[in-house]
Amino acid sequence: MSRAIAPRLLAWHKHHGRKDLPWQQSRSPYRVWLSEIMLQQTQVTTVKPYFERFTARFPNVSDLAAADLDDVLHLWTGLGYYARARNLHKAAIAVVQRHAGELPNDQQALEALPGIGRSTASAIRAIAFGAHAAILDANVKRVLARYEAIGGDPSKASTQASLWQLAETHTPDRHTDVYTQAIMDLGATVCTARRPACDSCPLADTCLAHARGEEILYPEKKARKVKPVRSTAMWLLTSPQGACLLERQPQPGLWGGLWSPLMRTQDIAADAVCAELALEPSGPTRALEPFRHTFTHFHLDITPFQQPVKDKQEHTQDADLRLWYEPGDNRPIGLSVPAVKLLARLSDMAGK
Repeated sequence: MSRAIAPRLLAWHKHHGRKDLPWQQSRSPYRVWLSEIMLQQTQVTTVKPYFERFTARFPNVSDLAAADLDDVLHLWTGLGYYARARNLHKAAIAVVQRHAGELPNDQQALEALPGIGRSTASAIRAIAFGAHAAILDANVKRVLARYEAIGGDPSKASTQASLWQLAETHTPDRHTDVYTQAIMDLGATVCTARRPACDSCPLADTCLAHARGEEILYPEKKARKVKPVRSTAMWLLTSPQGACLLERQPQPGLWGGLWSPLMRTQDIAADAVCAELALEPSGPTRALEPFRHTFTHFHLDITPFQQPVKDKQEHTQDADLRLWYEPGDNRPIGLSVPAVKLLARLSDMAGK
Protein backbone atom coordinates (compact mmCIF):
# COMPACT_ATOMS: atom_id res chain seq x y z
CA MET A 1 0.00 0.00 0.00
CA SER A 2 1.18 3.51 -0.78
CA ARG A 3 2.50 5.43 2.22
CA ALA A 4 1.40 8.77 0.76
CA ILE A 5 -0.44 10.71 3.47
CA ALA A 6 -2.26 13.39 1.52
CA PRO A 7 -4.91 11.35 -0.37
CA ARG A 8 -6.08 9.57 2.76
CA LEU A 9 -6.10 12.72 4.87
CA LEU A 10 -8.09 14.63 2.27
CA ALA A 11 -10.67 11.83 2.15
CA TRP A 12 -10.78 11.58 5.95
CA HIS A 13 -11.24 15.33 6.34
CA LYS A 14 -14.41 15.32 4.23
CA HIS A 15 -16.23 13.31 6.88
CA HIS A 16 -14.28 13.85 10.10
CA GLY A 17 -12.40 17.15 9.86
CA ARG A 18 -13.38 20.18 11.90
CA LYS A 19 -15.29 22.70 9.79
CA ASP A 20 -17.21 24.82 12.31
CA LEU A 21 -14.41 26.57 14.20
CA PRO A 22 -14.85 30.37 14.39
CA TRP A 23 -11.72 31.10 12.37
CA GLN A 24 -12.89 28.80 9.58
CA GLN A 25 -15.88 31.05 8.95
CA SER A 26 -15.28 34.08 6.69
CA ARG A 27 -11.71 32.85 6.36
CA SER A 28 -9.15 35.57 5.66
CA PRO A 29 -5.37 35.91 6.08
CA TYR A 30 -5.97 38.07 9.17
CA ARG A 31 -8.29 35.55 10.84
CA VAL A 32 -5.97 32.64 10.00
CA TRP A 33 -3.00 34.55 11.43
CA LEU A 34 -4.87 35.47 14.61
CA SER A 35 -6.08 31.91 15.17
CA GLU A 36 -2.60 30.46 14.62
CA ILE A 37 -1.13 32.83 17.21
CA MET A 38 -3.89 32.24 19.75
CA LEU A 39 -3.66 28.46 19.35
CA GLN A 40 0.05 28.36 20.21
CA GLN A 41 0.24 26.28 23.41
CA THR A 42 -3.48 26.90 24.00
CA GLN A 43 -6.47 24.58 23.60
CA VAL A 44 -9.17 25.20 20.98
CA THR A 45 -11.92 25.34 23.61
CA THR A 46 -10.05 28.09 25.45
CA VAL A 47 -9.31 30.08 22.30
CA LYS A 48 -12.84 30.14 20.81
CA PRO A 49 -14.40 32.88 23.00
CA TYR A 50 -11.22 34.97 22.92
CA PHE A 51 -11.10 34.79 19.13
CA GLU A 52 -14.73 35.83 18.80
CA ARG A 53 -14.33 38.79 21.20
CA PHE A 54 -11.07 39.84 19.59
CA THR A 55 -12.38 39.82 16.02
CA ALA A 56 -15.56 41.62 17.08
CA ARG A 57 -13.41 44.43 18.50
CA PHE A 58 -10.67 44.31 15.84
CA PRO A 59 -12.23 42.90 12.64
CA ASN A 60 -9.18 43.61 10.48
CA VAL A 61 -5.47 44.37 10.60
CA SER A 62 -5.96 48.14 10.36
CA ASP A 63 -8.30 48.17 13.38
CA LEU A 64 -5.78 46.18 15.39
CA ALA A 65 -2.91 48.45 14.34
CA ALA A 66 -4.86 51.58 15.35
CA ALA A 67 -5.74 50.22 18.81
CA ASP A 68 -4.01 51.10 22.06
CA LEU A 69 -1.89 48.27 23.43
CA ASP A 70 -4.01 48.36 26.59
CA ASP A 71 -7.11 47.55 24.54
CA VAL A 72 -5.33 44.59 22.98
CA LEU A 73 -3.99 43.28 26.28
CA HIS A 74 -7.39 43.75 27.91
CA LEU A 75 -8.97 41.34 25.41
CA TRP A 76 -6.05 38.94 25.89
CA THR A 77 -6.33 38.88 29.70
CA GLY A 78 -6.45 35.27 30.88
CA LEU A 79 -5.20 33.74 27.62
CA GLY A 80 -1.57 33.79 28.77
CA TYR A 81 1.74 34.08 26.94
CA TYR A 82 1.18 37.83 26.59
CA ALA A 83 4.16 38.35 24.29
CA ARG A 84 1.85 36.92 21.63
CA ALA A 85 -0.53 39.87 22.04
CA ARG A 86 2.27 42.43 22.06
CA ASN A 87 3.76 40.91 18.91
CA LEU A 88 0.35 40.80 17.21
CA HIS A 89 -0.03 44.52 17.82
CA LYS A 90 3.49 45.29 16.58
CA ALA A 91 3.00 43.08 13.54
CA ALA A 92 -0.34 44.72 12.68
CA ILE A 93 1.33 48.13 12.71
CA ALA A 94 4.10 46.76 10.48
CA VAL A 95 1.55 45.28 8.05
CA VAL A 96 -0.17 48.65 7.72
CA GLN A 97 3.14 50.44 7.23
CA ARG A 98 4.81 47.94 4.89
CA HIS A 99 1.97 46.11 3.15
CA ALA A 100 -0.94 48.59 2.97
CA GLY A 101 -2.86 46.71 5.66
CA GLU A 102 -2.88 43.32 3.91
CA LEU A 103 -0.92 40.29 5.06
CA PRO A 104 1.33 39.26 2.17
CA ASN A 105 1.49 35.85 0.49
CA ASP A 106 5.27 35.81 0.86
CA GLN A 107 7.18 33.57 3.24
CA GLN A 108 10.07 35.94 3.96
CA ALA A 109 7.84 38.98 4.36
CA LEU A 110 5.61 37.12 6.82
CA GLU A 111 8.54 35.75 8.83
CA ALA A 112 9.90 39.30 9.09
CA LEU A 113 6.84 40.28 11.15
CA PRO A 114 7.04 40.08 14.97
CA GLY A 115 5.83 36.76 16.39
CA ILE A 116 5.58 34.94 13.06
CA GLY A 117 7.91 32.01 12.51
CA ARG A 118 8.30 29.56 9.67
CA SER A 119 5.34 27.32 10.51
CA THR A 120 2.93 30.18 11.24
CA ALA A 121 3.90 31.95 8.02
CA SER A 122 3.37 28.71 6.09
CA ALA A 123 -0.02 28.14 7.74
CA ILE A 124 -1.18 31.62 6.69
CA ARG A 125 -0.01 31.02 3.14
CA ALA A 126 -1.43 27.49 2.89
CA ILE A 127 -4.81 28.04 4.53
CA ALA A 128 -5.56 31.62 3.49
CA PHE A 129 -3.89 31.72 0.07
CA GLY A 130 -3.83 28.04 -0.94
CA ALA A 131 -0.06 28.25 -1.47
CA HIS A 132 2.18 25.17 -1.42
CA ALA A 133 3.65 25.68 2.05
CA ALA A 134 4.39 23.01 4.65
CA ILE A 135 3.68 23.57 8.33
CA LEU A 136 5.16 21.95 11.42
CA ASP A 137 3.17 22.85 14.49
CA ALA A 138 2.99 20.58 17.55
CA ASN A 139 0.16 18.47 16.12
CA VAL A 140 1.90 17.93 12.79
CA LYS A 141 5.18 17.07 14.51
CA ARG A 142 3.41 14.36 16.48
CA VAL A 143 1.67 12.87 13.41
CA LEU A 144 4.86 12.80 11.33
CA ALA A 145 7.12 11.59 14.15
CA ARG A 146 4.80 8.63 14.74
CA TYR A 147 4.11 7.90 11.10
CA GLU A 148 7.81 7.66 10.25
CA ALA A 149 9.02 6.64 13.75
CA ILE A 150 11.34 9.66 13.97
CA GLY A 151 13.25 9.50 17.23
CA GLY A 152 15.28 12.21 18.91
CA ASP A 153 14.36 15.33 20.83
CA PRO A 154 11.98 17.26 18.52
CA SER A 155 13.41 20.56 19.77
CA LYS A 156 16.92 19.69 18.48
CA ALA A 157 17.98 21.07 15.12
CA SER A 158 18.73 17.68 13.57
CA THR A 159 15.31 16.24 14.50
CA GLN A 160 13.60 19.45 13.41
CA ALA A 161 15.35 19.20 10.04
CA SER A 162 14.12 15.62 9.54
CA LEU A 163 10.56 16.56 10.44
CA TRP A 164 10.60 19.61 8.17
CA GLN A 165 11.81 17.45 5.30
CA LEU A 166 8.91 15.06 5.90
CA ALA A 167 6.46 17.93 6.13
CA GLU A 168 7.65 19.25 2.78
CA THR A 169 7.53 15.78 1.21
CA HIS A 170 3.99 14.99 2.31
CA THR A 171 2.43 18.40 1.56
CA PRO A 172 0.58 18.11 -1.78
CA ASP A 173 0.75 20.62 -4.61
CA ARG A 174 -3.05 20.75 -4.83
CA HIS A 175 -5.64 21.26 -2.07
CA THR A 176 -2.88 22.40 0.27
CA ASP A 177 -5.33 24.41 2.37
CA VAL A 178 -7.52 21.37 3.07
CA TYR A 179 -4.53 19.09 3.64
CA THR A 180 -3.03 21.55 6.13
CA GLN A 181 -6.27 21.74 8.09
CA ALA A 182 -6.65 17.95 7.89
CA ILE A 183 -3.25 17.06 9.32
CA MET A 184 -3.72 19.60 12.13
CA ASP A 185 -7.16 18.12 12.88
CA LEU A 186 -5.81 14.59 12.87
CA GLY A 187 -3.17 15.52 15.44
CA ALA A 188 -5.67 17.41 17.58
CA THR A 189 -8.51 14.88 17.58
CA VAL A 190 -7.10 11.43 16.73
CA CYS A 191 -3.30 11.27 16.97
CA THR A 192 -3.35 12.89 20.40
CA ALA A 193 -0.41 13.08 22.78
CA ARG A 194 -1.62 10.71 25.51
CA ARG A 195 -4.30 8.41 24.11
CA PRO A 196 -4.08 8.24 20.33
CA ALA A 197 -7.23 6.75 18.77
CA CYS A 198 -5.39 4.55 16.28
CA ASP A 199 -8.54 2.58 15.45
CA SER A 200 -9.99 5.77 13.96
CA CYS A 201 -6.84 6.91 12.16
CA PRO A 202 -6.77 6.79 8.34
CA LEU A 203 -2.97 6.36 8.46
CA ALA A 204 -2.80 3.54 11.01
CA ASP A 205 -2.16 0.69 8.56
CA THR A 206 1.08 2.28 7.30
CA CYS A 207 2.18 4.07 10.49
CA LEU A 208 5.55 2.76 11.65
CA ALA A 209 5.03 3.60 15.32
CA HIS A 210 1.64 1.87 15.31
CA ALA A 211 3.11 -1.22 13.64
CA ARG A 212 5.56 -1.46 16.54
CA GLY A 213 2.98 -0.67 19.20
CA GLU A 214 5.12 2.31 20.18
CA GLU A 215 2.86 5.25 19.38
CA ILE A 216 3.31 6.80 22.81
CA LEU A 217 7.11 6.86 22.40
CA TYR A 218 6.93 9.40 19.58
CA PRO A 219 7.78 12.19 19.49
CA GLU A 220 10.47 11.71 22.11
CA LYS A 221 9.68 13.58 25.30
CA LYS A 222 12.22 15.92 26.79
CA ALA A 223 13.40 15.04 30.27
CA ARG A 224 11.30 16.89 32.79
CA LYS A 225 13.16 19.48 34.77
CA VAL A 226 12.14 20.49 38.25
CA LYS A 227 10.75 24.00 37.97
CA PRO A 228 12.52 26.53 40.18
CA VAL A 229 10.44 28.53 42.61
CA ARG A 230 10.60 32.31 42.89
CA SER A 231 8.73 34.54 45.28
CA THR A 232 7.36 38.05 45.38
CA ALA A 233 5.11 40.24 47.51
CA MET A 234 2.16 42.03 45.93
CA TRP A 235 0.98 45.18 47.66
CA LEU A 236 -2.61 46.28 47.29
CA LEU A 237 -2.51 49.92 48.34
CA THR A 238 -6.15 50.95 48.74
CA SER A 239 -7.73 54.38 49.09
CA PRO A 240 -10.64 55.17 51.43
CA GLN A 241 -12.92 54.86 48.40
CA GLY A 242 -11.63 51.34 47.73
CA ALA A 243 -9.48 52.15 44.70
CA CYS A 244 -6.33 50.02 44.32
CA LEU A 245 -3.04 51.36 42.96
CA LEU A 246 -1.77 49.35 39.98
CA GLU A 247 1.56 49.47 38.18
CA ARG A 248 2.27 48.62 34.56
CA GLN A 249 4.86 45.86 34.40
CA PRO A 250 7.96 46.66 32.34
CA GLN A 251 8.77 45.00 29.03
CA PRO A 252 10.34 42.56 28.81
CA GLY A 253 9.49 40.90 32.09
CA LEU A 254 6.73 39.10 33.94
CA TRP A 255 3.37 40.17 32.49
CA GLY A 256 5.17 42.79 30.41
CA GLY A 257 2.80 45.66 29.57
CA LEU A 258 0.06 44.40 31.90
CA TRP A 259 -1.20 46.11 35.06
CA SER A 260 -0.68 44.54 38.47
CA PRO A 261 -0.59 45.43 42.17
CA LEU A 262 2.85 46.64 43.22
CA MET A 263 5.37 43.80 43.06
CA ARG A 264 8.18 44.10 45.59
CA THR A 265 10.66 41.81 47.32
CA GLN A 266 9.29 40.16 50.42
CA ASP A 267 11.70 41.90 52.78
CA ILE A 268 10.21 45.37 52.18
CA ALA A 269 7.88 46.65 54.91
CA ALA A 270 4.63 48.55 54.42
CA ASP A 271 6.14 51.85 55.55
CA ALA A 272 8.84 51.59 52.89
CA VAL A 273 6.34 50.76 50.16
CA CYS A 274 4.19 53.75 51.09
CA ALA A 275 7.17 56.07 51.51
CA GLU A 276 8.38 55.18 48.01
CA LEU A 277 5.18 56.74 46.63
CA ALA A 278 4.78 59.48 49.27
CA LEU A 279 1.61 57.85 50.58
CA GLU A 280 0.60 57.73 54.23
CA PRO A 281 -0.69 54.47 55.75
CA SER A 282 -4.11 54.78 57.40
CA GLY A 283 -4.37 51.45 59.14
CA PRO A 284 -2.72 48.13 59.79
CA THR A 285 -1.31 45.94 57.05
CA ARG A 286 -3.43 42.92 56.28
CA ALA A 287 -1.74 39.75 55.04
CA LEU A 288 -3.89 37.88 52.51
CA GLU A 289 -3.71 34.22 51.65
CA PRO A 290 -0.60 33.39 49.60
CA PHE A 291 -0.93 31.54 46.30
CA ARG A 292 1.21 30.14 43.51
CA HIS A 293 1.17 31.14 39.85
CA THR A 294 2.92 28.74 37.48
CA PHE A 295 4.71 29.83 34.33
CA THR A 296 6.21 27.59 31.67
CA HIS A 297 9.65 27.56 33.27
CA PHE A 298 9.09 28.33 36.96
CA HIS A 299 6.63 28.73 39.83
CA LEU A 300 6.00 32.13 41.38
CA ASP A 301 4.86 32.15 45.01
CA ILE A 302 2.90 35.33 45.68
CA THR A 303 2.32 36.78 49.14
CA PRO A 304 -0.32 39.55 48.94
CA PHE A 305 -0.72 42.39 51.44
CA GLN A 306 -3.45 45.00 51.66
CA GLN A 307 -2.39 48.39 52.97
CA PRO A 308 -4.99 51.18 53.37
CA VAL A 309 -3.65 54.68 52.67
CA LYS A 310 -5.10 58.02 53.75
CA ASP A 311 -5.77 59.47 50.35
CA LYS A 312 -5.67 58.58 46.68
CA GLN A 313 -2.87 60.97 45.82
CA GLU A 314 -2.98 62.03 42.19
CA HIS A 315 0.80 62.31 42.06
CA THR A 316 0.90 58.52 42.04
CA GLN A 317 -1.18 58.39 38.85
CA ASP A 318 0.75 58.19 35.60
CA ALA A 319 -0.91 57.10 32.38
CA ASP A 320 2.07 54.94 31.48
CA LEU A 321 3.25 53.74 34.89
CA ARG A 322 0.54 53.73 37.56
CA LEU A 323 -3.19 54.17 37.94
CA TRP A 324 -5.84 53.96 40.62
CA TYR A 325 -8.30 51.22 39.72
CA GLU A 326 -11.76 51.82 41.16
CA PRO A 327 -14.13 49.04 42.29
CA GLY A 328 -16.15 47.93 39.29
CA ASP A 329 -13.82 49.81 36.97
CA ASN A 330 -14.36 48.57 33.41
CA ARG A 331 -11.56 50.44 31.71
CA PRO A 332 -10.10 48.35 28.87
CA ILE A 333 -6.71 47.61 30.36
CA GLY A 334 -4.71 44.40 30.41
CA LEU A 335 -4.60 42.85 33.87
CA SER A 336 -2.26 40.09 34.98
CA VAL A 337 -3.99 36.93 36.20
CA PRO A 338 -2.94 37.60 39.84
CA ALA A 339 -4.30 41.14 39.49
CA VAL A 340 -7.69 39.81 38.40
CA LYS A 341 -7.68 37.36 41.30
CA LEU A 342 -6.64 39.92 43.91
CA LEU A 343 -9.01 42.65 42.73
CA ALA A 344 -11.85 40.14 42.96
CA ARG A 345 -10.68 39.29 46.47
CA LEU A 346 -10.73 42.99 47.41
CA SER A 347 -14.27 43.29 46.03
CA ASP A 348 -15.39 40.27 48.08
CA MET A 349 -13.80 41.73 51.21
CA ALA A 350 -15.53 45.08 50.66
CA GLY A 351 -18.88 43.33 50.31
CA LYS A 352 -18.59 41.55 53.64
